[in-house]
Amino acid sequence: MSIRPFREIKRRKTRVIKVGKVKVGGGNPISVQSMTNTLTTDVKATIKQINEIQSEGADIVRVSCPDESSSKALKEITKHVDVPIVADIHFHYKRAIEAAESGASCLRINPGNIGNIKRIKEVVKAAHDNECSIRIGVNAGSLEKDILEKYKEPCPEALVESALRNIKILEDEDFYNLKISVKSSDVFLSIAAYRKLSKVIDYPLHLGITEAGSFIPGSIKSSIGLGTLLLDGIGDTIRISLSDNPVEEIKIGNEILKSLNLRERGVKIISCPSCARQGFQVIEMVRVLEKKLSHIKTPITLSVIGCVVNGPGEASMTDVGITGGKNGNNMLYLSGVQSEKVLTGDMIEKIVNEVEKKVFELENN
Repeated sequence: MSIRPFREIKRRKTRVIKVGKVKVGGGNPISVQSMTNTLTTDVKATIKQINEIQSEGADIVRVSCPDESSSKALKEITKHVDVPIVADIHFHYKRAIEAAESGASCLRINPGNIGNIKRIKEVVKAAHDNECSIRIGVNAGSLEKDILEKYKEPCPEALVESALRNIKILEDEDFYNLKISVKSSDVFLSIAAYRKLSKVIDYPLHLGITEAGSFIPGSIKSSIGLGTLLLDGIGDTIRISLSDNPVEEIKIGNEILKSLNLRERGVKIISCPSCARQGFQVIEMVRVLEKKLSHIKTPITLSVIGCVVNGPGEASMTDVGITGGKNGNNMLYLSGVQSEKVLTGDMIEKIVNEVEKKVFELENN
């Protein structure tokens, strides 16, 4: 039993599927993904953005395939990237087949939108033949007409019914390499739908609050919605949907997981909001340190606290810590223990050096 049981999250048991080299579900690490916003036919720009997204910590990247030239462009794109690619398909079954044949690791489709059973069989065969998984992506903004008429408006029951209908279509074709999402731009609706669905299926769930908005409101909505579900143990892969650079989505996604101890990557900075007691300019110090330490991928904790009220206590629980003192004499902590006084002007260089030393130690032990 953990010495801190209040921190434990009991994750829902799901079956395991593969999206390229990434295992999703079954207790595997929760993967973070984003989606390109370049024209897929601009192969050079799309490859560049995929690499930027992956460099920030993405495990999976989705690419839209609205036409034949886009789905066929994937063949060249997948040759030059080292991250599984999900092809986003909406209505045309041929785009799904082309994407599978062009190297996509997963197809995002709704089988009910593809057409008749013959077309569905062709898509399933292409997925089988090319070792593609499929994500059934139910969205409150594009529910089937009959389901919308039945429930009068998007609601949890409607999203779940759509998901189960589409799952059955693929199961009837003996295809089980699936993950499911039931997204809405409404936080309450999304949470209720995912909770309801998680009780009746064991497929991995892809979490997201769709069309969440610009950076600040979108990040907050996503943190509330996804954080609530993750605390419930629900969720196997996540995407933050922002009207912003896709790289920012990965930053937010990773921070959500780090905050819940569901993923450890890079430097976790614990810092105070600053006040009149601060012995140095905390806000500016944290901004500079975030940039200078952004290259570090090994999990490590750093506390930056401006005064002695909470500083020593926080520093005692981090790998490296700094606490503000009088007259520019600040206390450095290493592995929770007081180490030495550091002048404000020397702090950034000293902290960066100590963090890098600790990382080297962790990586070589």
